[in-house]
Amino acid sequence: MTTAARPTWDTARGGRGKGEGDLSALSKQYSSRDLPSHNKLKHRQVGQDTIDEVRSRDLRKELEEKEHLAQRERAKEKSGRGGTAEQVKRARLEHAPNLDADDPVDDDDDDDDDSDESDDEDDTAELLAELQRIKKERAQEEMRKEKEKKEEEERVRMENIMSGNPLLNPQNNFSVKRRWDDDVVFKNCAKGEDSKGQHFINDMLRSEFHKKFMEKYVK
Repeated sequence: MTTAARPTWDTARGGRGKGEGDLSALSKQYSSRDLPSHNKLKHRQVGQDTIDEVRSRDLRKELEEKEHLAQRERAKEKSGRGGTAEQVKRARLEHAPNLDADDPVDDDDDDDDDSDESDDEDDTAELLAELQRIKKERAQEEMRKEKEKKEEEERVRMENIMSGNPLLNPQNNFSVKRRWDDDVVFKNCAKGEDSKGQHFINDMLRSEFHKKFMEKYVK
């Protein structure tokens, strides 16, 4: 009988042999995922918005230029779609820039830039005045509608009060138009029938039907 399947004495001792006391020394194999990775810090390169590049840029000026360009494109699109001048003006008013009195003024601009800025300021002032006028008209319209709604509700409430109490309405007629038993199911069932002298007789010759038959057909 073979003993190949039976454990040997060294295996049965459970790791007490030479070099078997440390479990980490039993195997020299490890996975590639256990290796250290991403051990180098990445930095922004030139052209990737580094700190020096961001510091040298005027982000606010770039944002205002982009907004102004976008407003012009929207106005052109609306005018190209067949919009009226009033619609274009309303669109410009809705997208008017928020002017701040504390914004710094550049002193290095030439005369042409100054004239353009003055024209833009005049246009902006006109647009803001138009915007205020439109807001005022809308507020007045809302107030008028609210007032009309309240008056209508008050009128309906007073009508309900006057018509709810029959004593306050002289046009009401308190006479009874129908009897209380007009819609009774078995009303006047025996009307026109004479119940006197009608009684049941257990005799065909002396019954009421036989008497009427004889009087009608046999005389």
